[in-house]
Amino acid sequence: MKPTDPKDPEMIARMGADANVTDLSHKLFIESCRYNYSYNFSWLGRPIIQYPQDMMAMQEIIWAIKPELIIETGIAHGGSLIFYASLLELIGGGGRVLGIDIEIRPHNRAAIENHPMFKRITMLEGSSVDEDMARRVHDMARGKKPVLVVLDSNHTHGHVLREMQLYGPLVTRGSYLVVFDTVVEDMPDEFFAHRPWRKGNSPKTAVHEFLKGNHRFRIDKEIEQKLLLTVAPDGYLKCVED
Repeated sequence: MKPTDPKDPEMIARMGADANVTDLSHKLFIESCRYNYSYNFSWLGRPIIQYPQDMMAMQEIIWAIKPELIIETGIAHGGSLIFYASLLELIGGGGRVLGIDIEIRPHNRAAIENHPMFKRITMLEGSSVDEDMARRVHDMARGKKPVLVVLDSNHTHGHVLREMQLYGPLVTRGSYLVVFDTVVEDMPDEFFAHRPWRKGNSPKTAVHEFLKGNHRFRIDKEIEQKLLLTVAPDGYLKCVED
């Protein structure tokens, strides 16, 4: 007998449409942020600074598409680079992870370079929206398929929109352009008092602006509906056209 997938899309849609459930999950998200919840987790020894629910979603995406290249803007401590590299290691083959950050702090660089999963990682230091950087990334992505792109650096509207314009074309059909921290748009400004991003100037506003003129992508609502807790509402964009 063929194994069945226990996931029930109809039930997921009903849950996502249940205002009581979604309100509770949003309240939990906001209150958990007051305790720096996302800083509580690591992957294979490196801080990952993500919600575990989103990492579960990324695992599902990576297993399903088996990307030859994963591009991530924003490195921080390198936990997500290690996470993606370890999944590619389990899958097998030659898949690689490319991380870009405007500043890779020496202690983070050393820890990443000394990690067993570094064999699948390349890091580039510089602005992700710099034209020369974009050309380097496009050169490295040439001939790779599938390509998965994850944006998690500067969260202002203009920066994220430019990243989407520069790196969205690299995403192959059936893969994803994932924009983290779209939830900024849904949070009180008090959380970003010392940051340039906030409601009205966020990754989510960039996503909606980008989608006005780009029909290669659609928001995969099922992902956020089943996660309930996610930093990326409207941020999982599936590429549906070549």
